[in-house]
Amino acid sequence: MNILLIEDEPGVASFISKSMKEAGYPLDIAVDGKTGYQCLDTNTYDLVILDIILPDINGLTICQEIRKNTKYANIPILMLTALGGPDHVSTGLEIGADDYLAKPFKFKELLARVRALHRRANVNMQPSDNILTFDELEMNLDSKVTTRAGQEMQLTAREFALLEFFMRNPNKVLSRVDILEQVWGIHFDLGTNVIDVYVNYLRNKIDKGFKEKLIHTVIGMGYVLRRTQ
Repeated sequence: MNILLIEDEPGVASFISKSMKEAGYPLDIAVDGKTGYQCLDTNTYDLVILDIILPDINGLTICQEIRKNTKYANIPILMLTALGGPDHVSTGLEIGADDYLAKPFKFKELLARVRALHRRANVNMQPSDNILTFDELEMNLDSKVTTRAGQEMQLTAREFALLEFFMRNPNKVLSRVDILEQVWGIHFDLGTNVIDVYVNYLRNKIDKGFKEKLIHTVIGMGYVLRRTQ
């Protein structure tokens, strides 16, 4: 597993680099966002550890740009920052981060999260020979193509994972905690609206323009994929 660390604090960068190499994981360090972009363009990485407060480009902006670039849009991103409040966590996840670890931290926890992200990414890349269907929706888990009534939907990696969870559990009310655990791998309620935001993203792509709405809100309980009739 090759890791890119974008971190401007020398002490933190040195600590992570030394510990990761001792654990057997090669790691490149970029001290600012511009250098981070250059590393991504010239090397292949399995994971990015990204600080938010950087000297040139804010880490949130870097995360957004990574997600927009088809070359490396699906690289797992772990936010590592002193901004660890619920609102900061929610913002990081909303713009495309896969996990969020606040400073100060123990290396054991960082390493566990890095390994978990890498495992999930590898599982998502394995051929599945599965096609999920619900009503007019069809999701090909091999080609990562989703269509409704033959019309292809352009989904982000997170939206795809969210829809897959719905399609594996049709007609079942899924709570926000259920979704956080299965789609984000976070085992606690963030107390923010990150789930609502992503469900709305998905609705705008899956239901917009169709008379039959498939993703429904169950007030006080969560969301469900079902037909209205």
